[in-house]
Amino acid sequence: MQRRTLLTLAPAALLVGCGFRLRGVPDFSFSSLYIAAPATSALARELQRTIDGSGSQLKVLRNAADLPSVQAVIDILSEQRERIVVGQNASGQVRELQLRLKVKFRLRTPGGVDLIPETEIQQQRDMSYNETLALSKEAEEALQYRNMQTDIVQQLLRRLSVAKLPL
Repeated sequence: MQRRTLLTLAPAALLVGCGFRLRGVPDFSFSSLYIAAPATSALARELQRTIDGSGSQLKVLRNAADLPSVQAVIDILSEQRERIVVGQNASGQVRELQLRLKVKFRLRTPGGVDLIPETEIQQQRDMSYNETLALSKEAEEALQYRNMQTDIVQQLLRRLSVAKLPL
């Protein structure tokens, strides 16, 4: 019986010993954030939803009238989606695509001091393509872009959590 207990607890002890822990609520050095992005930006909406749902004390503002009262401003400078043909068959039909999502952003104080200079994050996914399955491939492409956007939002959160306000 002791042997079984020991074997059951061994993986947990190894994980604790290596420093593994679940990712918790991000800790930000600022208490309010203004997201400067077009109203149609899906990435900005997802960033706001993710921060609001994380349980963090960070207050996210999108109203321009609140800009003077915030501690940090994230400027979403550009969001660019690309669809590139990377493979064709002998008759010239598309067989493989590469999807890319590029986001440029910067984090600054309302006074203009850069906390994170202009930075580009890029995600890319490869997918096969078949003209006879065009509708399902279109849905797959939309899902891939959503997944890339979620990955980029998670990267943004990690970068925001290490940014420090100047003293």
